[in-house]
Amino acid sequence: MRRIVLQLLLYSIAATLSGPLYATELRVAVAANFAETLTEIAARFEADTGQPVTIIRGSTGKLYAQIINGAPFDIFLAADSRRPELLENEGYAITGSRFTYAAGRLVLWSPDPDLVDVDGKVLASNDFRFLAIANPRLAPYGEAARQTLEKLGVWESLRGRIVQGENIGQAYQFVASGNASLGLIARSQPLSSSLAPAGSFWEVPASMHEPIMQQGVLLEDTQHARAFLDFMRAQPAVIVAHGYDLPGQNTHNAYSR
Repeated sequence: MRRIVLQLLLYSIAATLSGPLYATELRVAVAANFAETLTEIAARFEADTGQPVTIIRGSTGKLYAQIINGAPFDIFLAADSRRPELLENEGYAITGSRFTYAAGRLVLWSPDPDLVDVDGKVLASNDFRFLAIANPRLAPYGEAARQTLEKLGVWESLRGRIVQGENIGQAYQFVASGNASLGLIARSQPLSSSLAPAGSFWEVPASMHEPIMQQGVLLEDTQHARAFLDFMRAQPAVIVAHGYDLPGQNTHNAYSR
């Protein structure tokens, strides 16, 4: 009898100690531009709670398509507000859970410290071979890049020199690897990546494109998912350090077609 009681006690202790190690996996789908920032936030969350977090990165458009086709994600952090709103309206997301977690900024960047001027006039020159952008049909930063080039009147003339990445992360890699001379990318990318060499930048004025308001939405209403979103909202310093504005700081935008 004493042996049975001891076995039950040991089993109870083992189950208690091993609980966090076997916690249900939390799956967060995130737009490529925010993946590095999310990795830091997720690491802090795991250290605090023991809850494992799996990050699935991709273009906002492709992740949206995966969600409506049944991908088992718990949270979706998009690079726009349109896809989270669609998911909420179409019944794929928890009603009332949608929120803006960051305001993105677009920059023209080159590893060459002398290539990009302070006004972005290089875009109208022949001083570069290829310009990298994200696919405008899939990535909000790609759409912002297209709008910027149209606003500058160079979209048509540059068509033969534009290389498109499936998402903003791939567009950034085209430039970082030297396959493109410069790129219209998220301001957060050169700040977040250890691969980013010194270079030259032009921060695209907000009036050049529609606002990049990045929203998140809850796909599965679980305690772990809500805890993670609460934790993420409490990390504004991390988000700002990675090159984003906070909601409300980037609201003025005079863009018009």
